[in-house]
This record gives sequence, structure tokens and C-alpha cells, in this order.
Amino acid sequence: MSALTGAGTLARLALRRDRLMLPLWAAVVGGMVASGAGSIGALYDTPAARAEVAASMNANSSVRSLYGPVFGDSTGALVAWRFGVFAAALAAVMSLIIVVRHTREEEETGRQEMLSAGQVGRRAPLTSALLTALTANAAVALLIAAGLAGEGAAGAVALGLAVGGTGMVFATMAAIVAQLTESARLAKGLTAAVLGLAFLLRAAGDAGGASALTWLSPVGWAENVRAFAAERWWVLLLMAAAVAAQAGVAYGLAGRRDVGMSFLPARPGPASGRLATAGALAWRLQRSGVLGWTLGFLAAGLVFGGMVEGASDLVGDNVQARQIFERMGGQSGLENAFLAAMTGLFGMVAALYVVGSVLRLHGEETSGRAEPVLATAVGRLRWAAGHLLIAFGGSVLLMVAAAAGLTLSYGREAGPVLGAALAQLPAVWTLGGVAVLLYGALPKAAPAGWGVAGLCLALGWIGPALDLPQLVLNISPFGHIPKLPGTAVSWPPLLILGALTGALVTAGLTGLRRRDLVT
Repeated sequence: MSALTGAGTLARLALRRDRLMLPLWAAVVGGMVASGAGSIGALYDTPAARAEVAASMNANSSVRSLYGPVFGDSTGALVAWRFGVFAAALAAVMSLIIVVRHTREEEETGRQEMLSAGQVGRRAPLTSALLTALTANAAVALLIAAGLAGEGAAGAVALGLAVGGTGMVFATMAAIVAQLTESARLAKGLTAAVLGLAFLLRAAGDAGGASALTWLSPVGWAENVRAFAAERWWVLLLMAAAVAAQAGVAYGLAGRRDVGMSFLPARPGPASGRLATAGALAWRLQRSGVLGWTLGFLAAGLVFGGMVEGASDLVGDNVQARQIFERMGGQSGLENAFLAAMTGLFGMVAALYVVGSVLRLHGEETSGRAEPVLATAVGRLRWAAGHLLIAFGGSVLLMVAAAAGLTLSYGREAGPVLGAALAQLPAVWTLGGVAVLLYGALPKAAPAGWGVAGLCLALGWIGPALDLPQLVLNISPFGHIPKLPGTAVSWPPLLILGALTGALVTAGLTGLRRRDLVT
């Protein structure tokens, strides 16, 4: 039996298990970029307008740190500038989740040991995971290339390959980390930390004009393909070399360890327990995530705060661009609209944190770690309450950190910015409540909470640019949040969302009490 025996069967199984998640990811990442041509073309409909915005963006270091430099003034080049970096980062997140899910997570739950008892080679699980990631990234690349083909076939293919190639770089990186660590959570966290560092290196390099820093980042490689602007095809060879080298290391490591083992085993805990309550255990499990998210929100707030005063330069005299900001952030002045749009974006991202923190309950249950805890005097509600307190309370900390970053960088009075940030919480908590309901009542459908949060993020992010009807935007709870600062607080929507959150959480916890544990 060869080391790859059964890889095809495992790959088909992985695609079957991810038949909902993969198309959703591909549609969000690829569709976001492909839809950009229409919005950019409507905003800057003349060569002079495109040349002007390209020059102004390149002159603004804060904007360069966020989106990167503009390498051309065609519609395709502006789409690549506006969406390319974020699409590459999302493809990287998608890829690391896929690879860790089908390698380390399978071993952690014990399913891989059962599969390996059959006709399965030692390196077949890793191969199937990488094939699944390759399929997802190929779908993203095809959607981008097809959606932007009208702007130039060469540029569309280059951008699609750049985004998909970045995803595969982080897929193979996650494959290495999955061999080194003993838990799926740590593998995802470490790979995500590398992605965050790569994004910061690119941002610092682009903001300061230090190309060496940008070239140290795989995310920076994606922008340096220069789609729609005298494409640098050789950069794709750099990505391919990184993928091949990292895959080789991962395969070498996979052949030298037993199933379930790792090269960096977890340290044993203390001889006597120090966690006296279920809440303390939940905090111990989630504290690193809370700290990482908080620091990320603070850093992002500092970056966005530095862009507020340049909002006028960012929009210029373009009426359509001003209307987009006003749809996102209200009509109370451009700077207030920009602040409101940014706090809304922070709220939508905070919803991803809340959903992930709530679904930690699902991970603890399906991995079998919850059962020993619940076999003691700890009840289900008390066990769940510890994680929910961290999920919902942690979102408050995140929004306060974002407001602090915006205030420190912009130099504005803290009160209005903090109020705008905290006003997002009812919508954030509503999406958290949906995750609680799905977990408690329909545990097999619990991962769909990510899809609900992703849909709301997409509506809030690209909905105004696509000029979607307000009725569609109101599908998201963020469509009902008052546009602060600059307008009066409308309390009824906030109270209704708060009551809806309470109802969703109550229904979810009721379902958790009445159903059997997932085994």
C-alpha cells in the first residue's frame, strides 16, 4: 500500500462534507471581486476621473497601508487595488480553515484513526485536505477571472491566480502547522497569526514605500502581480515555489509521526486544579482569542482613525463615492459618515468574533471535552453561560478597543466615537443569538452561523457600492442601527434587537437543555 492510497476517496468525502461551506466561501470571495467592476465603473466613469483617483490614492499613505498602491488607472486596475488584498486575505482564511479541518481536527476528534484502520496511506489525509483547498481556490480564481474578463482577459486571469495562489500558500503553511501542533484550535490560531503578521508587513511596506517589507509578505506578492497593469507573471512562480516547498515540508513531517501525535506536544497541566468554575475554564480556553481580537481592533482603529481627515481626499468631488459613504454612514457630513461607516465595519467584524466564540461550545461538545465537565456537578446552562459571557462581553471589549484606536489616531472627542461603536452591539449580539439558537436547537447546523454572519458582512460591505435596495440591506440587523456619530440615537430599533437577542439565546439554551449531547 502506497502512502497516498485512499487520497481520492478522502478528497471526495471532504468535498461532500464541505458541499455548503466551499461554494459559500467561493461565492463571497470571488463574487466580491467580480462585482467590483460595476461599482468602480459607475464611480469613476471617465479616464480622467480614474487617473485622478489613482493619483490621490497613491499620495495618501493611510490608504496605501489599507489597500496597497494603485498600479494603473483602468477600471480593472482599480478593482484589483480596491479588492485584491482583501480577497487574498479571505482566500488565505478559507484555505487554513479547510486544511486544519481535514487534518488536525479529524485526528483530534478520533475520526482519522478509524479511517486509517482501513486502506488509507499515511499521507492520504494531508493530500485530500490540500486537494480540497486547491479545489476551493481554483473556484475562487475562476469566478474572479470570469467576472472581470470584460476588463481584460490577461488581467482577470492574473488577479484570479494571485488570489488563489495566496490561498494555496497559506493552505500549505497550515499543513505544516497542523503537523507541529496538537490541537486544531492552536493550528488555526498560529496560522491566522502568521496571516495577520503578513498583512501588517504589507501595510507597513506600502505605507512607508518600503518595498522590502511588502516582498516579505505573501499578501504583498498578490498585489505585486500587478493585474491589469503590465502583469508580473513571474510573481506567480514565486507563489508556486513557496507552495511546493511548504508542501514538501508538510509531507515530510506527516510521514514521521503517529496519528494524533504532534512534534510540539501540549504541556501537562498542574498536578492540582486551579479552575474552580465553568466560567474560569471558559476564560482559560478563550482568553488568547479575546486578547488577539482586542489588539487587532485597536490596531485597525488606529489605522482607520488616521484616514478620517483624508476622507475628503479619498472621495474628492465624486458624487457617487460620496453617496456610497452616505449610504454606509449617514448624511451628517463626510467625516461623520466615514466614522459611522468604519464603526459599522468594526461591528460586522465583531459579529464574526461572537459567532466563533459561541461556536466554541459546539467544538467542545463534538470533541468530547464537554462530556467530562458536564458529568460533574456543572449543569449545561452554567457551562454554556461561561462561554456566552465571554462571547457577548468580549464584543464590548472589542468595540471599546476600536473606539479607542479611532479616537487616539483621529484626535476627536472620545464620547461620540465610543457611542457610535457601542451602538453596533445590539446587531452584533443578534447574530450571536442566531449562533446560540442554531447550536442549541440544531447542533448539526451550528456552522451555518458563519454563513449568516458572512451574509450580513457582505451586505454591509458591498451592498451600498452595488446600490442594493434598502429592503435588501435591512435583512442584516446592521441595517437598523442608527448612523452615529452625527445623528440622534433612535432607541426603538436597538431595544427591539436587544429583545430579539434575548429570545434567540433563551430558545437556544432551552434546546441545549432538552437534547442529547452530540457524540
